[in-house]
Amino acid sequence: MKESVQRFGRFLSGMVMPNIGAFIAWGIITALFIATGWLPNEKLATMVDPMLKYLLPILIGYTGGHMVYEKRGAVVGAIASFGVIVGADIPMFIGCMAMGPIGGYAIKKFDAVVNGKVKSGFEMLVNNFSAGIIGFILACLGMYIINPVCIALTDAMGAGVAFLVENSLLPLTSLLVEPAKVLFLNNAINHGVFTPLGTEQVLETGKSIFFLIEANPGPGLGLLLAYSLVGKGMSKSSAPGAAIIHFFGGIHEIYFPYVLMNPFTIIALMAGGASGVFINVMFNSGLVAPASPGSIIAILSMCEKSSYFGVILSVVVAAAVTCVIAVAILKVTDKDDNDLEDAQQKVKDLKQTQNVDAIEETTTNTVLVGLKKITFACDAGMGSSAMGASLLRKKLQEEGLNIEVNNCAIDDLPKDTQVVVTQQSLAQRVHDRVPTAKVYKISNFMAMKEYVEIVEELKSCY
Repeated sequence: MKESVQRFGRFLSGMVMPNIGAFIAWGIITALFIATGWLPNEKLATMVDPMLKYLLPILIGYTGGHMVYEKRGAVVGAIASFGVIVGADIPMFIGCMAMGPIGGYAIKKFDAVVNGKVKSGFEMLVNNFSAGIIGFILACLGMYIINPVCIALTDAMGAGVAFLVENSLLPLTSLLVEPAKVLFLNNAINHGVFTPLGTEQVLETGKSIFFLIEANPGPGLGLLLAYSLVGKGMSKSSAPGAAIIHFFGGIHEIYFPYVLMNPFTIIALMAGGASGVFINVMFNSGLVAPASPGSIIAILSMCEKSSYFGVILSVVVAAAVTCVIAVAILKVTDKDDNDLEDAQQKVKDLKQTQNVDAIEETTTNTVLVGLKKITFACDAGMGSSAMGASLLRKKLQEEGLNIEVNNCAIDDLPKDTQVVVTQQSLAQRVHDRVPTAKVYKISNFMAMKEYVEIVEELKSCY
C-alpha cells in the first residue's frame, strides 16, 4: 500500500514538475502586470487568464499523456484534456491530470490492437486518424462526464480548505505534510496537490498560502541547525553544509536522513511547519506561483509584493521553533549518532521491499572498463541529482578521469544505461527501470568519502 501511494504521488507530481517553468513564467506575469502588481499593464495582463485556463492545464495533460505513451500519448492526452477545460469556469488541473494519462493509455491500447494488421502504405493514415478520432471521443466524454466529476471534487476540496481557513486550522496540515515529506512524498504533495490548489487561489486573490506549506525551508533549516549545535560526529560536521544547500539550493531531501537518525525530531518539524503556516495565515501572506526548488531565493522571487514581511517571518519562526524543539529532543534522547550512514540505512525501508545488494553482487565490473558516461538519478531529475552529479564530476576531474556525468529522473533513464548513481532509498526503483545497470548508492550527499570510493573503483577499472 505504501509503495502504491508513493508511485501514485510521483505520477501526479511528474505531470507538473516538468512544467514548473511555465508556472513560474505565469507567476512573474501575474506579479508584474495585473492591476495590483508591481508594473500594472492592462495589455500584458491579458495573458494571465488564458495562460491559467488553457496553457498550464494543457501542458499538464500533454505531459500526462507523454508519461504513458510518449509523443502519440501526449497529443491525444492534450486533445482529451481540452474537453474538461472548456466545460469549466475554473482552471481544470485535476481534470487534465486524469484525461492526459487516459488519452495516452487509450491510444497505446489501440496501437497494440492494430499492430501488424495495417496494410502497407496506410500506416500514416491510420496513425493520424486514430489519434484524432480517439482524441475527439475522449474530449467529448471529458466535457460531459469527467468535467462534472472534477468540478464536484474541486468544490469538495475547496470546501475543506475553506473550513480549515475559517476555523484557523490550516497550520494542522503540517501534521501530515512534514511526515509525508520524510517518506519522499515532498514532490507529490507540493506539485501534485498544493500547486493546483494554489494556482486556482491566485486567480481569486492574487496570491496563495498553499505555495508555502510544503516549500517553506524553515523547518528543515531549524533541524539542521540543531544538529550543528548538539549533534555528534559526522552528523554534526555535515549539518552546516547541508543547511546551506537546503536553504539556498532548495534541496529538501538532504535533511530527510537526519530525521531518520532520530525519528523523534519529526515532532520538531511538525511544530515548526505549523508555526510557519500560522504566521502566514496571521499576516495573510502568500506567493504568486510555486517556489521550485523550495529555496529562500525562489520563495522571495515568487513573493507577492505585500507579503514579504509575513513570508520572511514565517521562515524565521519555523526555523527557530524547529531548532529549539529539536535541540531539546537530541539532548534528551542522547542518541549515539556518530555514524550518519548507519542511520541513513533506514531510508531503504521506505522505498525498498527487495534486496538490491543481492542483485548487484551479480553485476560484474566489466561495464566500467572504458566507461564514458555515468548518470546520477533522483526522483525528479532536478535538485538532488544535479547536486550529486556536480560533486561526482568534480572528483572525477580531479583524478583525471574523462567520464561524462549527467543527471535525470529515474523514470527517464534510458534502458541501455550502464552506470547509475542514486540515493540509497531509490536503488530499487533504478533497478526496476534499468535492471542491467551497475548501481552505486549514495546515503549522504555531503559524505565525500562515498564519492571517493566510487572514483577509486572507477580508477581501478578504467
